[in-house]
Amino acid sequence: MDEIAAPISPPTKRVYRHRLPTRIWHWLNAVTLLILLMSGLMIFNAHPRLYWGQYGANADNAWFAIGSTPQTGFVRIGETRIETTGVLGRWIDARGVEQTWAFPGWATIPTSYSLADGRRWHLFFAWVLSIALTLYMLWALLGGHLAKDLHIRRGEWSPRHIWQDIKDHARLRFPRGEAAARYNILQKFSYIGVIFVLLPLMILTGLTMSPGFNATAPWLLDLFGGRQSARSVHFIAAWALVLFFLVHIVMVLLAGPVNEVRSMVTGWFRLPPERDAAP
Repeated sequence: MDEIAAPISPPTKRVYRHRLPTRIWHWLNAVTLLILLMSGLMIFNAHPRLYWGQYGANADNAWFAIGSTPQTGFVRIGETRIETTGVLGRWIDARGVEQTWAFPGWATIPTSYSLADGRRWHLFFAWVLSIALTLYMLWALLGGHLAKDLHIRRGEWSPRHIWQDIKDHARLRFPRGEAAARYNILQKFSYIGVIFVLLPLMILTGLTMSPGFNATAPWLLDLFGGRQSARSVHFIAAWALVLFFLVHIVMVLLAGPVNEVRSMVTGWFRLPPERDAAP
């Protein structure tokens, strides 16, 4: 009796998904934003309170604060107080010594309290972020990346299309075949929001907090409603970027981390087989 030959799986197709400027900016941005976040938390530790308007000091009403009592640590948002002993406000360092900074040393640069060093780290990498973002935005606009990969086409604005993409993500039903090499509508919204909204917002609010820059561009104070408002927006935007990063990592892990990371290192992406062709 003749044996039945096993079906031959079609060869895996590779596509060149990420060009070199995208890959360089991606990894440079990852390191830069991590250092900016950690040094920014050190700067925040110097005065862990946020206000709206031009002025803010200990005697003023803060809409957000991280603090401590002789026994506990807490976070206060408006009138709501959340106990955070051991995590924020009051915690134990690696030497077993109780500390009362807002954010613990493992989350800051430097790990020991130094406002001056935190500012040095933050200012240097803020320039790295600003220059790299400017160059990448110019390349995206002039090199075709925006038009080819991030442009939202008419059919993608359909509420039905957007809702279907949301449902597919909720069901972990990711695109396969040729569609896997293209950004879906949620990715486009996210990347456009980060590149053209959140990152420029971080830079502008950072400049607004600089007294030396206010003489050059006083309109920034009017734009954000004061230095303290700019500081609050800066803090909120920073954590919006953290949220984006966490969601991004989860999506990479669920979609196939080896293939995704390899494509961001080499540029080449292996197309997952169509569902009908999958064994």
